[in-house]
Amino acid sequence: MNKLYIGNVSEQASALDLESIFEQWKIPFSAPFLVKSGYAFVDCPDEKVAMRAIDTLSGKVELHGKVLEVEHSVPKRQRSCNLQIRNIPPHMQWEVLEGMLAQYGTVESCEQVNTDTETAVVNVRYAAKDQAREALDKLNGFLMENYALKVSYIPDETAAADAPAVGGRRGFNPRGPPRQGSPSLGARPKLQSDVPLRMLVPTQFVGAIIGKEGATIRNITKQTHSKIDIHRKENAGAAEKPITVHSTPEGCSSACRNIMEIMQKEAVDTKMCADTQTLTEEIPLKILAHNNFVGRLIGKEGRNLKKIEQDTDTKITISPLQDLTLYNPERTITVKGTLEACGKAEEEIMKKIRESYENDVAAMHLQSNLIPGLNLNALGLFPGAASGGMSPSVVSGPPAGAQAGYQSFGCSVFGGEVPFWASTLSSSSSTAFSPQVESETVHLFIPALAVGAIIGKQGQHIKQLSRFAGASIKIAPADGIDAKQRMVIITGPPEAQFKAQGRIFGKLKEENFFGPKEEVKLEAHIKVPSFAAGRVIGKGGKTVNELQNLTSAEVVVPRDQTPDENDQVVVKITGHFYASQLAQRKIQEIISQVRRQQQPKASATGPPVARRK
Repeated sequence: MNKLYIGNVSEQASALDLESIFEQWKIPFSAPFLVKSGYAFVDCPDEKVAMRAIDTLSGKVELHGKVLEVEHSVPKRQRSCNLQIRNIPPHMQWEVLEGMLAQYGTVESCEQVNTDTETAVVNVRYAAKDQAREALDKLNGFLMENYALKVSYIPDETAAADAPAVGGRRGFNPRGPPRQGSPSLGARPKLQSDVPLRMLVPTQFVGAIIGKEGATIRNITKQTHSKIDIHRKENAGAAEKPITVHSTPEGCSSACRNIMEIMQKEAVDTKMCADTQTLTEEIPLKILAHNNFVGRLIGKEGRNLKKIEQDTDTKITISPLQDLTLYNPERTITVKGTLEACGKAEEEIMKKIRESYENDVAAMHLQSNLIPGLNLNALGLFPGAASGGMSPSVVSGPPAGAQAGYQSFGCSVFGGEVPFWASTLSSSSSTAFSPQVESETVHLFIPALAVGAIIGKQGQHIKQLSRFAGASIKIAPADGIDAKQRMVIITGPPEAQFKAQGRIFGKLKEENFFGPKEEVKLEAHIKVPSFAAGRVIGKGGKTVNELQNLTSAEVVVPRDQTPDENDQVVVKITGHFYASQLAQRKIQEIISQVRRQQQPKASATGPPVARRK
C-alpha cells in the first residue's frame, strides 16, 4: 500500500510540479512520478509516508487551479472487499462506527490503523464486493460531527490471488502478507465515553418503537448514527422494558427524543390519554444509571440534582438504595416535564454520569498496568459497558425488577461483561490469583458516622458485601465515645480485598461523607513481618520514597515499633482507592520476595547434614 494514485491533475501539470509539491510538504517518494492525462502515480518509501501524503495533500493542495485527490493506488482486480476509512472524528464511539458500517453489509474485520493524525483511520473488510462498493459510495464525503469521511479501496490480496494470472497488468502483484499488529475489532480504539444511555419504556410502546418489520428503529438508528438494543425478551410480563443506546452524547440525546415522541404519539393514537397535555405526566422519561455514579449526580445535599431540575424545569426522582441487589446495581432516574424539558434534563444527567465514569476510568488507567495479577473480570467494581458483542441478557442471576436484564457489576461470577479497558488490564496482568493465594488482613479506617451506612439495616449491607467480595468484614469496637474513626477489619485474598475496599470507598462517596469534588482518602494498616520492614523502608528510606512516588499514596512505617506476638509490625497507607491498592500490592510483593530469598537458605542447610550421615 505504498503506491499512490493522484487524481484531478491538470493537463498543464508535469512530474516536476508534483515533485515540488511533495518536497514542499516534506513527503519523501522513492521513484519518479508517472504522469498521465488527468492523473499520476508515485511510490512512497513505506505505508506510513503514503498515509501522510493522503492526509496532507488530498483535497487540500491545489495545482494549476485543480485540487489534487490522493489515495492508495489499487488496480481494478484488487478493488474487492477492502476499504480504508479516514478522517473519523477522534471522539467517535466504536459502537457507532460499527453500527454505521453494518448498514451496508456484513463486516468481517475492522482494524484501526496507527497514524500521526488527530482523526482515526480504520481498514474494513466486507463479506462481498457489492457491500464494499455501496459503503464507499454512501460514506465517502459523509459528514460526521463536522468531519467529512474519506473512503477509498485498499488492495484486496485475496482477490488478487483468486484472479487469473494471464492477462493481468504487470507490477500489481500482492505486496506480501496482510499487515500485522493493528488492533482487531475486539481491541477497540479509545473513542468517546463508553457509557451508553439506558432507558426504561412501558412494554406497550415497544412495538411502536420497533415499527413494522423494524422500520422505525432502523430509521432512528440511521438518523442518530446510533446502535439501539431493545431488550424486549427480558423479564417476560414486566410492565417496562430496558433500551440501551450506544452513540455520541448528541446521538443518544437525539435517539432519546425520538423514542419519547413515538411513545407520546402512540399514547394519543391509542387514546390512552384523553388530554394530550397530560401525556408527559403519564409517560415520564426513565433513565437507568449505575449506582456508582448516582451519588455524584445527586451532589452534596442534592445540589447537583436541584440545579438540573431548576435549569430544565423538570421534576426528578431517583429510586431508593434499598431496591439494589447484587444482580441489579442500577437505579431508575425518573424525569417529569414537557418533552423538550425531559430532553434537556437527559443531556445534563448523562453529562454528569459520563464525567463520573471518565474520572473513574482515568484513575484506573493511571494505575492499571502497575497492579499485578488482579483479575478485573471478577472484581465487579465498575458498571459493564455493554460494549457490543454480548447481549446484556447474559446475566444469569435471578431478575430483580424491570432492570434485571442489564449487565450487573461487570462480574464474571454473574455472567456479565466488563468495559474493554478493564478486560485489557486483566489480560495484561502478570499473574492471575489462584484459589491457593494466601489470605491477607487489612485494617481500613472509616469515619465513625459512616458505620451505619456500611452495616446497613439489620446488617444486610455488610453481609451482602461480604458475600460479594468473598471476604470476612468486621467492624471493631470504638476506641472511645468521642472516637472519630472506626476500624474495619477485612480478611481475604487480594481480589477480595480489592472488591471489599473498593465498595467501601464507593459507599462513602455515595452517602456524601465526602464532598462532590473531594476525593475519598482513607487510612489502611497492613502488618508485615518485622524481618521485611527494613526492605519496605529501604536504605535511607529510598524504597518507601519510591513507593510513595509510584503510588501517590502516603506510606509510613512507624519507627521504634515493638513487634506483636506474631513478630509483625504495622505499615500505614493513606490515599485514594487506586493509590492505596497499588501500595498494598507493592508491599505484598516485597514481602513475597523476602520470603522467597529466605527459603533457599533454609533448604540449603538440610542436604549437607544428610550427606554427612
